Amino acid sequence: MYPTVSIIIRGYNRERYIGRAIESVLAQTYQDFDLLVWDDGSSDGTAKVAIECAKKDSRVRLAAYDHRGAVKSLKSALADTFGPYLCWVDSDDTLAPTALEETAAVLDGNPSVGMVYTDYQVIDTSDQVKSYGRRCRIPYSKDRLLLDFMTFHFRLIRRSVFEQAGGIDDEFRCAEDYDLCLRLSEITEIRRIQKPLYHYRIHPKSVSHEMRLEQVNWSREAISRALKRRGLSERFEVDLQIHERFSLKRRNPDG
Repeated sequence: MYPTVSIIIRGYNRERYIGRAIESVLAQTYQDFDLLVWDDGSSDGTAKVAIECAKKDSRVRLAAYDHRGAVKSLKSALADTFGPYLCWVDSDDTLAPTALEETAAVLDGNPSVGMVYTDYQVIDTSDQVKSYGRRCRIPYSKDRLLLDFMTFHFRLIRRSVFEQAGGIDDEFRCAEDYDLCLRLSEITEIRRIQKPLYHYRIHPKSVSHEMRLEQVNWSREAISRALKRRGLSERFEVDLQIHERFSLKRRNPDG
């Protein structure tokens, strides 16, 4: 029998933080899980930290490969998991102790729900809480998701629904989770737990300016594809504004 929850932590040169991420998973009050740590060709001690953790807890597995990039490594890692529920934790972030317990309870008790997500807090390099996640202020709706990625950051997903939605699209260079959540919203019920059960770390190497611009562009692509799937592309197109917010504008039927 496989554990109920499969968890993935991808690591690329995250020696400083990945140990904390792994520890936060192993400290969960919900224990029916396995953890796959995927080292994406790190040149630092990321793999060594993961190996030491695996020696202490048999639920930790390590997979080490040449560098593939965040999206391709996530897709490969997901293919190497088996639990009926799945999730991933960034290698520089951490989970609150009851994150799995509370999210798994939602899926266990509600067969119609395919994904549950939680609020989050922003932390610094020393694990100090700096703020409540700004996306947490946005209530969930399938339509609002077209403009605001409020299902950020921790999500527990039913594997059957994940596969029905088509899984991770590795054509995306980033914003692959936004694309996935848009597709999931079109086929399943999504629930939110209004508690900060995830800690999102901000540090100098977290997201570069260039990567942020790329995320914006790929987010626009995810929205454009969602409009087409929902039969809205004839009426709306994505209007990308320089302050990194999206809006929809009506198309001119006369061209």
